[in-house]
Amino acid sequence: MEENWLLIVVALLGVGVGAAGVGAFLYSERSQRTVPLTTPPPPVDDDVAEVLAALTATSVLLGPDEEVLRVSADAYAKGLVRNGRIPSADVSRLVSDVRAGGAAQRMTVSISRSALTTSDRLVFDVIAAPLSGGRVLVLAEDTTASRRLEEVRRDFVANVSHELKTPVGALSLLAETIADAADDPATVRRFSQQMRKEASRLSLLVADIIDLSRLQAPDTETALVEIAVGDVVGEAVDRVQVQAGSHGSTIVVGSDDGLRVYGDHGLLVTALRNLLDNALRYSPDGSSVRVGIRARDGVVEIAVVDQGIGIAASETERVFERFYRVDPARSRETGGTGLGLSIVKHVAARHGGDVRLWSAPGRGSTFTLRIPEVEGASAPRPPVTTRKEA
Repeated sequence: MEENWLLIVVALLGVGVGAAGVGAFLYSERSQRTVPLTTPPPPVDDDVAEVLAALTATSVLLGPDEEVLRVSADAYAKGLVRNGRIPSADVSRLVSDVRAGGAAQRMTVSISRSALTTSDRLVFDVIAAPLSGGRVLVLAEDTTASRRLEEVRRDFVANVSHELKTPVGALSLLAETIADAADDPATVRRFSQQMRKEASRLSLLVADIIDLSRLQAPDTETALVEIAVGDVVGEAVDRVQVQAGSHGSTIVVGSDDGLRVYGDHGLLVTALRNLLDNALRYSPDGSSVRVGIRARDGVVEIAVVDQGIGIAASETERVFERFYRVDPARSRETGGTGLGLSIVKHVAARHGGDVRLWSAPGRGSTFTLRIPEVEGASAPRPPVTTRKEA
């Protein structure tokens, strides 16, 4: 739809500019050459200039010698124009083809944003159309973000398909094994337990996929109300107590000091539960996981501190990616889905906050969920430490 709209605009501009002699553009060109005009440009030329200014697409008007006569401001920032010329060989070739053929043409090009590096590239859908007087109008629509989003979606689908195959395949094999060992009760019991484990893993994966899909949906609104941080922490801790008990681990919760935030109770509980679940999975049995709560500079910080294996600095930027695992073998052993930290990141963003990580190999990790505090909601209280034994 956007592409058709650009073509229509090009056609209208071609007619309008041809009929009026492109007075406004001539004015711009002559001004650069310091040639005075004896009469002002006709009113229709102002309309043409206003149309170009209103377009979301980047516009460049080229003269007969490829000189830039008029350009939208973002053309320089996006690398479409440098030093009064178009640096892209692909766009220049498109313009030459338009001049030779006399008809509008289009193409998709990748352009480096800066002359200093080729790594930062933008993708444009470009339309070039001939105008009167040997001029060519170039309209470029930046599609970089939409294409990256599409790549993310494709990767997500591919990853989901791969992750689902593992438990589904395991369940199929286990079912066949049980059928073949129907006369051996001990074998049936052993593989039945394994089937329950794989079914639980599959259930968790599907639930995480649904949660993440909802969080990433652009049209999904999150209703934020004033809630107590202590209630969120308490419910999240209760949800992982069984897991903590199975590891012989202890969860120690610091005082919340009556802190309050605007948020979605369910989403915040999910985020904090994922952080606690992650801490328990990657900490040795019998260790302690601590939850610290404080307010600083109008932000409530909920820190989950573990005594786990830690994360190398080279990995810390990627742990919030979907399905990324620092240790894939350990993740399969512990049953992690690889989506928990990505969910935490998106929940934080939905609340106008963020999540931060400090970690070092062998020294554990600290994940800190940061959410804006309700102004004037906190009241000083004596420090109290609530210890919840698994």
